[in-house]
Amino acid sequence: MRSLPLPLALSARLAPVAVLAVSGWALSSGPSTPAAENKAGQDNGSPSPTAPATAAVSKAYDAAPTPCTSVPEKTIKSLVPGAKTAGKEIASTDSKVRRTCSWNALKEYDYRWLDVSFEVMDSEAAAQKSYRQRLADDSGGGDVPGLGDAGYSVVNLTTEDKQETREGTVVVRSSNALVVVTYNGSDFESKKAPSTDEINKGAITAAKAAVATLEDGQTTS
Repeated sequence: MRSLPLPLALSARLAPVAVLAVSGWALSSGPSTPAAENKAGQDNGSPSPTAPATAAVSKAYDAAPTPCTSVPEKTIKSLVPGAKTAGKEIASTDSKVRRTCSWNALKEYDYRWLDVSFEVMDSEAAAQKSYRQRLADDSGGGDVPGLGDAGYSVVNLTTEDKQETREGTVVVRSSNALVVVTYNGSDFESKKAPSTDEINKGAITAAKAAVATLEDGQTTS
Protein backbone atom coordinates (compact mmCIF):
# COMPACT_ATOMS: atom_id res chain seq x y z
CA MET A 1 0.00 0.00 0.00
CA ARG A 2 1.41 3.37 -0.94
CA SER A 3 1.69 5.88 1.84
CA LEU A 4 -0.43 9.01 1.61
CA PRO A 5 0.32 12.42 3.09
CA LEU A 6 -2.36 13.33 5.58
CA PRO A 7 -3.89 16.80 5.94
CA LEU A 8 -2.55 18.68 8.93
CA ALA A 9 -5.72 18.40 11.01
CA LEU A 10 -6.03 14.66 10.35
CA SER A 11 -2.35 14.12 11.14
CA ALA A 12 -3.10 15.55 14.57
CA ARG A 13 -5.76 12.86 15.00
CA LEU A 14 -3.05 10.23 14.58
CA ALA A 15 -0.80 11.84 17.22
CA PRO A 16 -0.69 10.53 20.83
CA VAL A 17 -4.16 10.24 22.31
CA ALA A 18 -3.41 12.60 25.19
CA VAL A 19 -2.83 15.37 22.65
CA LEU A 20 -5.86 14.43 20.58
CA ALA A 21 -8.10 14.70 23.63
CA VAL A 22 -7.81 18.47 23.59
CA SER A 23 -7.85 19.00 19.82
CA GLY A 24 -11.07 20.27 18.20
CA TRP A 25 -12.72 20.21 14.80
CA ALA A 26 -14.47 23.14 13.19
CA LEU A 27 -18.11 22.29 12.65
CA SER A 28 -19.47 23.59 9.37
CA SER A 29 -22.70 21.81 8.49
CA GLY A 30 -25.23 19.33 9.81
CA PRO A 31 -28.83 18.18 9.95
CA SER A 32 -31.38 20.95 9.70
CA THR A 33 -33.42 19.92 12.76
CA PRO A 34 -33.08 22.64 15.44
CA ALA A 35 -31.56 21.65 18.75
CA ALA A 36 -34.24 20.91 21.34
CA GLU A 37 -33.73 22.12 24.89
CA ASN A 38 -34.27 19.38 27.43
CA LYS A 39 -36.84 20.25 30.07
CA ALA A 40 -37.15 16.83 31.69
CA GLY A 41 -36.80 16.79 35.42
CA GLN A 42 -37.42 20.55 35.93
CA ASP A 43 -39.52 21.41 38.98
CA ASN A 44 -42.51 23.58 38.07
CA GLY A 45 -43.70 24.14 41.60
CA SER A 46 -42.43 24.97 45.05
CA PRO A 47 -41.14 22.07 47.15
CA SER A 48 -43.44 20.80 49.87
CA PRO A 49 -42.51 21.92 53.38
CA THR A 50 -42.33 18.25 54.31
CA ALA A 51 -40.13 17.22 51.34
CA PRO A 52 -36.76 15.71 52.33
CA ALA A 53 -33.93 18.25 52.29
CA THR A 54 -31.81 15.84 50.23
CA ALA A 55 -34.25 15.77 47.29
CA ALA A 56 -32.63 18.82 45.65
CA VAL A 57 -29.26 17.06 45.45
CA SER A 58 -30.41 13.49 44.74
CA LYS A 59 -28.26 11.66 42.24
CA ALA A 60 -28.01 8.24 40.69
CA TYR A 61 -24.24 8.06 40.13
CA ASP A 62 -21.27 8.63 42.41
CA ALA A 63 -18.46 7.77 39.98
CA ALA A 64 -17.78 7.40 36.26
CA PRO A 65 -17.60 3.81 34.94
CA THR A 66 -14.57 2.40 33.17
CA PRO A 67 -14.90 3.87 29.65
CA CYS A 68 -12.72 1.41 27.73
CA THR A 69 -15.04 -1.49 28.56
CA SER A 70 -18.25 0.48 28.04
CA VAL A 71 -18.62 -0.54 24.38
CA PRO A 72 -18.60 -4.24 23.32
CA GLU A 73 -15.56 -5.45 21.39
CA LYS A 74 -17.69 -6.47 18.40
CA THR A 75 -19.02 -2.90 18.20
CA ILE A 76 -15.49 -1.47 18.32
CA LYS A 77 -14.41 -3.84 15.52
CA SER A 78 -17.37 -2.73 13.42
CA LEU A 79 -17.03 1.01 14.01
CA VAL A 80 -13.21 1.26 14.06
CA PRO A 81 -11.80 -1.53 11.86
CA GLY A 82 -8.22 -2.36 12.77
CA ALA A 83 -8.28 -0.62 16.16
CA LYS A 84 -7.12 -2.31 19.35
CA THR A 85 -10.35 -3.16 21.13
CA ALA A 86 -8.83 -2.36 24.53
CA GLY A 87 -8.83 1.34 23.62
CA LYS A 88 -6.75 4.04 25.29
CA GLU A 89 -7.99 5.86 28.38
CA ILE A 90 -7.13 9.55 28.46
CA ALA A 91 -5.66 10.94 31.66
CA SER A 92 -8.12 12.94 33.76
CA THR A 93 -7.64 15.40 36.59
CA ASP A 94 -10.36 13.55 38.52
CA SER A 95 -11.03 10.04 37.23
CA LYS A 96 -13.87 9.53 39.71
CA VAL A 97 -16.06 12.03 37.92
CA ARG A 98 -14.62 12.29 34.39
CA ARG A 99 -13.26 9.45 32.23
CA THR A 100 -12.70 9.10 28.48
CA CYS A 101 -11.56 6.27 26.20
CA SER A 102 -10.47 6.56 22.56
CA TRP A 103 -10.12 4.12 19.69
CA ASN A 104 -8.66 5.03 16.28
CA ALA A 105 -7.23 3.21 13.29
CA LEU A 106 -6.23 3.68 9.67
CA LYS A 107 -7.06 0.55 7.68
CA GLU A 108 -5.74 0.87 4.13
CA TYR A 109 -7.15 4.30 3.21
CA ASP A 110 -10.09 4.28 5.61
CA TYR A 111 -9.75 6.17 8.90
CA ARG A 112 -12.07 6.01 11.91
CA TRP A 113 -11.99 7.61 15.36
CA LEU A 114 -14.25 6.98 18.37
CA ASP A 115 -14.32 8.69 21.78
CA VAL A 116 -16.58 7.72 24.70
CA SER A 117 -16.69 10.02 27.74
CA PHE A 118 -18.49 9.93 31.08
CA GLU A 119 -18.92 12.95 33.32
CA VAL A 120 -20.57 12.61 36.73
CA MET A 121 -21.82 15.82 38.38
CA ASP A 122 -22.88 16.77 41.89
CA SER A 123 -26.57 16.94 41.06
CA GLU A 124 -29.15 16.31 38.37
CA ALA A 125 -29.65 20.08 38.02
CA ALA A 126 -25.96 20.54 37.24
CA ALA A 127 -26.14 17.81 34.60
CA GLN A 128 -29.23 19.40 33.04
CA LYS A 129 -27.44 22.74 32.80
CA SER A 130 -24.35 21.18 31.19
CA TYR A 131 -26.52 19.21 28.76
CA ARG A 132 -28.36 22.35 27.60
CA GLN A 133 -25.06 24.18 27.14
CA ARG A 134 -23.65 21.41 24.97
CA LEU A 135 -26.74 21.51 22.77
CA ALA A 136 -26.33 25.27 22.41
CA ASP A 137 -22.67 24.83 21.43
CA ASP A 138 -23.42 22.07 18.88
CA SER A 139 -26.71 23.27 17.42
CA GLY A 140 -28.19 21.91 14.22
CA GLY A 141 -28.91 18.34 15.30
CA GLY A 142 -31.91 16.61 16.81
CA ASP A 143 -33.22 14.55 19.70
CA VAL A 144 -32.52 10.83 20.03
CA PRO A 145 -35.51 9.21 21.78
CA GLY A 146 -34.93 6.39 24.26
CA LEU A 147 -31.42 7.39 25.37
CA GLY A 148 -31.19 8.13 29.09
CA ASP A 149 -33.34 11.01 30.31
CA ALA A 150 -32.45 13.06 27.21
CA GLY A 151 -30.35 12.39 24.11
CA TYR A 152 -29.17 14.56 21.23
CA SER A 153 -27.21 13.88 18.03
CA VAL A 154 -25.50 16.14 15.52
CA VAL A 155 -23.33 15.39 12.46
CA ASN A 156 -21.00 17.86 10.75
CA LEU A 157 -18.74 17.86 7.72
CA THR A 158 -15.34 19.57 7.53
CA THR A 159 -13.03 19.90 4.53
CA GLU A 160 -9.32 20.69 4.66
CA ASP A 161 -6.95 20.48 1.67
CA LYS A 162 -9.86 18.88 -0.25
CA GLN A 163 -10.04 16.07 2.32
CA GLU A 164 -13.48 15.57 3.85
CA THR A 165 -14.08 14.40 7.42
CA ARG A 166 -17.53 13.74 8.80
CA GLU A 167 -18.00 13.75 12.58
CA GLY A 168 -20.99 12.78 14.71
CA THR A 169 -21.54 13.72 18.35
CA VAL A 170 -24.12 12.20 20.67
CA VAL A 171 -24.78 13.76 24.09
CA VAL A 172 -26.89 11.89 26.63
CA ARG A 173 -28.01 12.90 30.11
CA SER A 174 -28.93 10.24 32.65
CA SER A 175 -29.76 11.70 36.06
CA ASN A 176 -26.60 13.51 37.24
CA ALA A 177 -24.29 12.13 34.53
CA LEU A 178 -23.49 12.94 30.90
CA VAL A 179 -22.33 10.50 28.24
CA VAL A 180 -20.64 12.09 25.22
CA VAL A 181 -19.72 10.05 22.14
CA THR A 182 -17.72 11.40 19.19
CA TYR A 183 -17.31 9.34 16.02
CA ASN A 184 -15.68 10.45 12.76
CA GLY A 185 -14.21 9.10 9.57
CA SER A 186 -12.37 9.89 6.33
CA ASP A 187 -11.29 8.07 3.18
CA PHE A 188 -7.80 9.17 2.17
CA GLU A 189 -8.02 7.62 -1.30
CA SER A 190 -11.26 9.18 -2.50
CA LYS A 191 -10.91 12.16 -0.13
CA LYS A 192 -14.60 11.69 0.65
CA ALA A 193 -16.17 11.26 4.07
CA PRO A 194 -18.52 8.46 5.14
CA SER A 195 -22.21 9.25 4.79
CA THR A 196 -24.11 11.19 7.43
CA ASP A 197 -26.26 8.13 8.07
CA GLU A 198 -23.25 5.86 8.68
CA ILE A 199 -21.59 8.27 11.11
CA ASN A 200 -24.80 9.11 12.93
CA LYS A 201 -25.85 5.48 13.36
CA GLY A 202 -22.35 4.53 14.51
CA ALA A 203 -22.26 7.27 17.14
CA ILE A 204 -25.72 6.35 18.42
CA THR A 205 -24.82 2.65 18.60
CA ALA A 206 -21.78 3.43 20.75
CA ALA A 207 -23.83 5.82 22.89
CA LYS A 208 -26.50 3.19 23.59
CA ALA A 209 -23.83 0.76 24.81
CA ALA A 210 -22.14 3.41 26.97
CA VAL A 211 -25.42 4.52 28.55
CA ALA A 212 -26.32 0.89 29.34
CA THR A 213 -22.93 0.49 31.06
CA LEU A 214 -23.53 3.64 33.08
CA GLU A 215 -27.04 2.65 34.14
CA ASP A 216 -26.00 -0.91 35.04
CA GLY A 217 -23.63 0.55 37.64
CA GLN A 218 -26.23 2.93 39.08
CA THR A 219 -26.02 3.70 42.79
CA THR A 220 -28.89 4.27 45.19
CA SER A 221 -27.80 7.64 46.57
